[in-house]
Amino acid sequence: MTASVSPSRFVRLEDGMEKRKIRDEADARTCLAALKASGLTRAAWCRASGIDARSLRAWSMNLERRKTTGHRGSRTVTAVAKRVELVELIAAPPAPSRTTPRYTVRVGKLGIEVGDDFDPGTLRRLVEALAC
Repeated sequence: MTASVSPSRFVRLEDGMEKRKIRDEADARTCLAALKASGLTRAAWCRASGIDARSLRAWSMNLERRKTTGHRGSRTVTAVAKRVELVELIAAPPAPSRTTPRYTVRVGKLGIEVGDDFDPGTLRRLVEALAC
């Protein structure tokens, strides 16, 4: 079935029948309640009531989605408060740049490269280990 939209809120179908589109949320809720009370299938109820079944289905899906996500209009209602935890971030010390002076201490064929921030005790132990 091909439909053409006329200026009103009705859709004209190929068979010449006009089906009314759902106007707003209140209209959708009224139609869905009547559908449920009728015991008919959605298609049968829409045909009998002159309602565009696609329009009612779209409203039904949107209302169901709002119910499960808690969405109401332009506001979002949260069903469960989310726990927020703040974590303090501490910046790591900057990596040594190549502009700082580097020194190479050679013991035989081996060398140890150190910067200005070297620990003399550690350097002494390294040199003794390399000398053995």
